[in-house]
Amino acid sequence: MSIKKMSVLMSASVLGLATSGLVLAAEPTPGSSPVPPVAAKVKWQETRHGEVVTDDYRWLQKKENPEVIAYLNAENAYTEALTADIKPLSEKLYAEIKGRMKEVDLSVPVRRGNYYYYSRTEAGKQYQLYCRRRAGSDMAYDDKATEEILLDQNEMAKGQKFFAVGGSSISPDEQLLAYTTDTVGYRQYQLQIKNLRTGEILSDSQPRVTSMAWAADNKTLFYVQEDATTKRSDRLFRMEIGKPPVEVLHEAVEQFDLQVGTTRDRKFIVVNIHATDTSEVMLLAADKPQEKFHSVLGRDKGHRYHLEHRNGDLYIVTNKDAKNFRVVRAPLATPDSKHWQEVVKHDPEVLVFGADLFKDYMVVTEKTQALNRARIYDFNSKQWKTVKFDDPVYLAIGGGTPEFSATRFRMSYQSPVTPPTTLDVDMATGQRYVLKQQEVVGGYDASKYESRRLWMTARDGVKVPLWAVYKKGVKLDGSAPLLLYSYGSYGISTEATFASSRLSMLDRGVIYVQAHIRGGRDMGEHWHEDGMLMKKKNTFYDFIDSADYLIKQKWTSADRLIIQGGSAGGLLMGAVVNMRPDLFHAVHAAVPFVDVMNTMMDASLPLTTGEYLEWGNPNEKPAYDYMRSYSPYDNIARKAYPAILVTTGLNDSQVMYWEPAKYVAKLRDFKTDKNPLLLKTNMAAGHGGASGRYDALRENAFNMAWMLSQWGIKE
Repeated sequence: MSIKKMSVLMSASVLGLATSGLVLAAEPTPGSSPVPPVAAKVKWQETRHGEVVTDDYRWLQKKENPEVIAYLNAENAYTEALTADIKPLSEKLYAEIKGRMKEVDLSVPVRRGNYYYYSRTEAGKQYQLYCRRRAGSDMAYDDKATEEILLDQNEMAKGQKFFAVGGSSISPDEQLLAYTTDTVGYRQYQLQIKNLRTGEILSDSQPRVTSMAWAADNKTLFYVQEDATTKRSDRLFRMEIGKPPVEVLHEAVEQFDLQVGTTRDRKFIVVNIHATDTSEVMLLAADKPQEKFHSVLGRDKGHRYHLEHRNGDLYIVTNKDAKNFRVVRAPLATPDSKHWQEVVKHDPEVLVFGADLFKDYMVVTEKTQALNRARIYDFNSKQWKTVKFDDPVYLAIGGGTPEFSATRFRMSYQSPVTPPTTLDVDMATGQRYVLKQQEVVGGYDASKYESRRLWMTARDGVKVPLWAVYKKGVKLDGSAPLLLYSYGSYGISTEATFASSRLSMLDRGVIYVQAHIRGGRDMGEHWHEDGMLMKKKNTFYDFIDSADYLIKQKWTSADRLIIQGGSAGGLLMGAVVNMRPDLFHAVHAAVPFVDVMNTMMDASLPLTTGEYLEWGNPNEKPAYDYMRSYSPYDNIARKAYPAILVTTGLNDSQVMYWEPAKYVAKLRDFKTDKNPLLLKTNMAAGHGGASGRYDALRENAFNMAWMLSQWGIKE
């Protein structure tokens, strides 16, 4: 019997939707719970390294197939029906979160040239406005100066279900604005150029632009374009206003991407060419845009570096003979290692992120013991100052200081109990000036909450840091509901941030914890290396061991522990619930990378070949076997699983919608428990979810309401 005919015989009107040919469902009995849609199995096989691989849900990868959309809609309807009882809580949470948000707000203006640039929001409007005001005669900010609205995203988004600005760049004379937009959620951005004198949008529009930089002549724009299929940023173009673009560089090696920008002193156009383990930098004088780029240090396997320019010298952040990076100085004309002078020595306990160069100062940003810091060097006094903070855990990063002549360094600071704070640090004296702290509307008393640093010993003896935040008075006797989050991939660190929305959980007695598991660079470059390629399982083991630690230390118990992760953190969720489903009460996996093998075996898919250096190349059998052993989709088994909510976006380009869709379809067929398994797909968004700020709040409120309901918290 054909699948189409069988589905007609078995299908019923479930949740008010007629099931389609490849979506099967049983007839619900009156008064019974909603019946989940069941995706049909269509046999597909492929032999890989001698293994016959069967993928019954391969058909879900055909986005253009109406049956696929019908299945996603049926899953959405099922999720809506099964969560109808939490809608009042979701609405209440939305009102709480929205009530803490300052709807009419203004970012701290930052000077670039003769103007101060800022963004602002208006009540009831989904998107920001990008604006500027001319600086006063003393170059100070003048709030009486006429405001120029550069981009009103609310106007630009009219008629669109999704809208996002990708990036922007102002010409040196501040009369042209290059910017990119996405109206689908696929993160393929269209370049536009706006004449700020006239307001005219020029005809010089280009597709799939990922970065851009102006030459000094105010008419030449360099931009990088990504491949239409693989989304690899592989081509650099030079475009004069009103003329066709000219390709000046094509990166043929599939593991490398291009990014274009300028040095802070705006004397050079910089092309960063980077893979996971190797990089190369090319320079071109910004006042000579017609000339050729030249490589600074060439491309040596394993050598990663980036640089800045000051007074004829290059300041190079390099990992040559320095796993955690160091800073060296070399003449522009002879930048090879024979001419290097060490500025910041390598420290195996300190990871050097970058070096910001100014006329009289250098700011080195570092991370040690999973905490960021900034150190300031005065070229005149030859003295160092360290910017220190007092919270046990926090995030302190550069906040954007575009002027080469700046004497104050803009920073952004926050902690789990401290709202985001913008401050300037006087680079000569070290004195701090708090410019703004994010207002929590309705009042916020930080003294009612506590954050702590925890250290867990993993199964191999490695000390892994975690941080926790909770409302004072919560009992640490194992009865508290706890949400454990992590990521653990690509060298991306887990940071101790503030979220006003999180207060809705803390005020209901929830403890929130993040684990700095291996795979990020939280503890240095080795932390990433020990959580990638053939050591990837350390990421999963660290998370499981963190959960075990929290239970043993009476922070929570297995029946009160919910876990959450997104993207590569969604892979983490899928892997750990396969390994230890008994350890977790419920799971929220957002845009999860769960179909590892089918994705990594298909080089035509976006962002795949560049990932070989992070996950491994499955065309090589040792890597294939190792990846196959943890891939969530491939290791689903007939056993009980915790309650699981999976969220995704139809237009996701980072993790295709079909990965979570296939995962849910297969898991529903295999699992032996009665716990809820839900798939919620935003049919008009991509990897980051809804684009409008109010819509994003609603998505967050729903996810939070679902988790609270799993703890039995109904209000």
